[in-house]
Order: sequence, then structure tokens, then C-alpha cells
Amino acid sequence: MQFVIAAAIILGITMAFVGNLISQRIKHDATQSAGEAAALYMEAFLAPYIQELATSRELSAASTLAVDNLMANTSINQHIASIKIWLPDGTNIYSTSKLPVFRNYPEDPIEQVMQGKIVTRLAAFDNSEHDHERSLGIPLYETYVPLRKVGSGQILAIGEFYEKEHEIDNLRQEVWSVIGAATLAMLLLLFFIVRRGDQIIERQQMTLKLQMQEQAQLHLQNTNLQDRITTANHEFSRINELTLRRLGADLHDGPAQLLTLILLRLDELGVLQDSYPQDSGLLGGNVLELVRSAGQEALREIRGISLGLALPEINELSLREELLLVAHRHELRTETEVKLTLGPLPDDVPLPYKICIYRFTQEALNNAFHHAGGKSQKVSASHHKGLLEVQIEDAGEGIPTAGSGAANRGRTPLGLVGMRYRIESLGGVFSIDSAPGAGTRLKAQFNL
Repeated sequence: MQFVIAAAIILGITMAFVGNLISQRIKHDATQSAGEAAALYMEAFLAPYIQELATSRELSAASTLAVDNLMANTSINQHIASIKIWLPDGTNIYSTSKLPVFRNYPEDPIEQVMQGKIVTRLAAFDNSEHDHERSLGIPLYETYVPLRKVGSGQILAIGEFYEKEHEIDNLRQEVWSVIGAATLAMLLLLFFIVRRGDQIIERQQMTLKLQMQEQAQLHLQNTNLQDRITTANHEFSRINELTLRRLGADLHDGPAQLLTLILLRLDELGVLQDSYPQDSGLLGGNVLELVRSAGQEALREIRGISLGLALPEINELSLREELLLVAHRHELRTETEVKLTLGPLPDDVPLPYKICIYRFTQEALNNAFHHAGGKSQKVSASHHKGLLEVQIEDAGEGIPTAGSGAANRGRTPLGLVGMRYRIESLGGVFSIDSAPGAGTRLKAQFNL
């Protein structure tokens, strides 16, 4: 509709301009041609009656009557509304309306006619002499034609006649009808072309809309699947941690208690041996001490394993407190120093992330102790715009190639692989930066 309105305005203005230009041109040319033809026609009719003006300044009564009969009884009056005859000096000596002889010099037309030209123009009716023509109530064209003396070509008078415009109007109406029909045809053609293009665009938009809806549904399904995977990973991490806690508790409550009982009984046997030295041969002191040492060593190992499997109650701890705790425990266990650099950290980190960070820091510090001798151990953590970053560094000899499968000096890749899987299961990013002689830096990033 916008195109139709715009096209109608543009075509309307353009065709109106063209139609008006053509109409004016046709009007001018048709008027000129018709005036010239009528002038020749009227000159042929009037010439016989003005020959007496060669010796007189007025028409005789017979000539005047003949001209009146010419207008009244012939077909001329169907096209010619009025006739006037002028002398070259501008004196009017005849008019169809029987005006008295007067002098009203139409300067421009008479000057041109005296040069032998025919002048045709739209009558203005601006003088009292035009009362008769004005009373007809129709537009008229006035034509001035020279009336010559037969044989010599001398201009004796100027004939002025008023021609009706009806034929020219009909021609103009035909021109405007053709232009209007052509404009309407172009509008209809352009409308159907644009309408067809609009329908194609609508179909394409509908297809794109359906495709976008399908893409949105697929995106929603992918989001739901991703959420389910994330939830499953979190649940797996929680169940795995519960399993480790249970194993630690079982070791502590089962074999550890039995070994404690064995050691107690061995202590009792030692007391009995001191009380009855005569029976010391039944239970040699070396054997008893060997059994006691083995039991104590086994108890320490089981307690160590139990302590490593069962995390402390970190659910109530903040991330900062958790990192302080794991560093402190590592310092007590290895008698090494850990430097902490902790920036602003969130307080409400979900438990799966806290467990993962605890295990990652614990394993990385263990690696730093076993493979770098605990040299320049550093733990740093920061949180900026939702991105949590934890980094563990050492100043050891480094590893030749940083990667989950790298090994250096007998180092097993299982710990690195486990750290990578644990971090990536929560949507994090695990990276290693190491070079021979430049130490090792392990980094974990989580988008919270």
C-alpha cells in the first residue's frame, strides 16, 4: 500500500506534467493550424467584399449586407461566432454585433498582420467592444488575417473573427483520457509486480520464522541437556565425595580400630614379659618389638589414608577458609612452607566447586612436594566478573611438555588426568604452564 500511494503520487505528478505539456502543445499547434486554415477560408470569403476599400474608407451597404448574409445563411456560423473588419489605421468599419464605427487600435496584432502574418490567440474580452462575444459564455479564439487587393497583394483591411474552441477541447479530453488510462495501467502493472515480490518476501519470512522457531527449540533442548549434564556431574562429584568419606570412615572404624587393639594387646604382653622374665624365652623381645613397630606403622598408614579420603567438614567453610585449611594441613604434613596470595573471593561458592578446588589444591601441593621438594610453593586465588581462578606454583625443575599426559622424573600422569577430569566435569578449564628449569604452574578457572 505504501508503494501504491508513493507510485500514485509520483506517477500522478509526472503524468500530470506530461499531460499538461502535451495538452498545451496540442492546444497551441491545433489552434495555430485551425486559425491559419480558418484565416485562409475567411480571407477567401471576405476578399470580394473589401475590394472597394482600395478607394473608400467604409463598406458599402451592399457589402455589409452580403457579409451579414454570409454569417446568417451559411455553415460558417457553426464555427465562427463573430467577425470584425479593421482598416490598417485601427478603425473598425464592420462588426457582426453592429457596433458603431469606432477606433480602438489593437496595436500588436495589426502590426503583425500588416507584415503579412496571421495571428491567433485566446480572446481576452477586456474591452467594451467584446460585449457580444463575452455574452456567448464560451471560450473563443480570435484570429487576425490580412485582406488583400486582388492582383496586387496590397493589404486593404484586417479581418478579425472569433472561432469556437469545442473541437480543441474534445482533442484535449482525448489526450487526458489516454494519459489517464496509461497511468492507471502502469500503476496496476507495478502493483502486481510489487505484490508478487511482497508475497515472495512474506513466504520467505514465514520460512525463516519457522526455522528460527526450530533453532530456538533446539537451543532450548541443548540448554536442558547441558543443565542435565551439569547436574549429573555435580551429583557424581557429590556421590564420589560421599564414597570417599565412607571409605575413610570404614578404614578408621574398621582396620584402624583392630590395629589399635592389637597394639594394646602387644603392650600388655610387654608388661607381662617385664613381670615374668623367666618366661621371656617364650616371646623374644626383638620379635615383640618388631610386631609392635609394624602395627604402629600400619596404623599410621591407615589413618593417613583415612584422613586423605575423608575431607574435613568444608560445607560450612568459605572458599578463603578452605584454601587456608588445605595449605595449613599440607604444611603440617610435609613440614614445608606454602605462600598464599588470596584476592577477593565469593562467599557462596557451591559445594561441588569447593570440593573440586580442595582436591585440586591438595593434589597440586602434593605434586609440588614430591617432585619439586616443596620449593617456593605458592597458592593464589582471585575472582573477577564471575571468573574464579585458582593457581598453584612451584620452583622445581618443571616438566618437559605441559599436558595431562606428561611425565617427568617418573611422575605418573594419573594425578594430572584426574585433576583435568574433575575440573572439566564442572565446566572449568584446566591448564599447565611448565618448562624445564622454570618450575610448574597449574591453573583452574571456573565461570561462576
